[in-house]
Amino acid sequence: MSEGEDPLAQPTPLGRAPAPPTPGAAGAPGGRPGAPVAAEPPIHRRPQRGGVFEAVNAGRPFATVVHEQLAGVRANLQVERFCLWYGSNQALWEVSLAVPEGSVTALIGPSGCGKSTLLRCVNRMNDLIGSVRVAGDMRLAGDDIYGPGVDVIDLRKRIGMVFQKPNPFPMSIYENVAYPLRIDGVRDRAVLDEVVEQSLVGAGLWDEVKDRLKESGLALSGGQQQRLCIARALAGDPEILLLDEPCSALDPLATGRIEDLIQELRGRYTILIVTHNMQQAQRASDFTAFMYLGRLVEYGPTEEIFVHPRLTETEDYVTGRFG
Repeated sequence: MSEGEDPLAQPTPLGRAPAPPTPGAAGAPGGRPGAPVAAEPPIHRRPQRGGVFEAVNAGRPFATVVHEQLAGVRANLQVERFCLWYGSNQALWEVSLAVPEGSVTALIGPSGCGKSTLLRCVNRMNDLIGSVRVAGDMRLAGDDIYGPGVDVIDLRKRIGMVFQKPNPFPMSIYENVAYPLRIDGVRDRAVLDEVVEQSLVGAGLWDEVKDRLKESGLALSGGQQQRLCIARALAGDPEILLLDEPCSALDPLATGRIEDLIQELRGRYTILIVTHNMQQAQRASDFTAFMYLGRLVEYGPTEEIFVHPRLTETEDYVTGRFG
């Protein structure tokens, strides 16, 4: 201890200089006892190079940088060291992430980085490709998605999926929404009516189609068709909603409505969305995961990822320097 140092002073956290007293606060020059103390602004360090490009060139996994805000979150979807191969080509390299329950999590990254591949692994759509094999662990609400004996049909009933292009069925608006219940054996008209209305309300479409329920879903505009597909997904009461670039084929007005809908669904559903639109990821998501060539590079709160990323690779991508 140096001469004159206060023996009762608290140790300073490693790498952080002690903050100067706030002007006007107790103990500060010119301060007064009991004066309110202004909150210290968070200290953000400059992004560091993570080495993901070197990992890609060397053909090895990459140790994801996960922000501390995700420590101990209650995850609805848990992915651990998940890998996927198309034949001999490895598309996902030991991806690990916990998707917080009731939140919106965005997957971003350049084309071909594995975003949609990872999303489709959740409801096992990649099973339809004969050359695909997987390794690692993926769990929905604690249940092993790829465990032996898993009924894939039952699994998919727990998951809602919306694709890039609207895909309403060639049937009425009403029957589009009621379809998940009908294939599950529900025949009670009162139950069907209630679920159809609730789902269309939840998708922000009820007021626009309540007098047109017998019309074909194909007669709706593109944005309305996409919201109809979301209503159909909601009708199955899913535990998680997967959105694979749901606005890529829509105009700005329809895109805004879908984003507003995502905000309304936040908290009621866990939502995992793939998007190439950086502004959309910032507006619509709580957490963002940046992927690059099958590796999960950085994962954290959306504001941190876009404003104070930990890695220069993430900063370069979100600011448009590559990708």
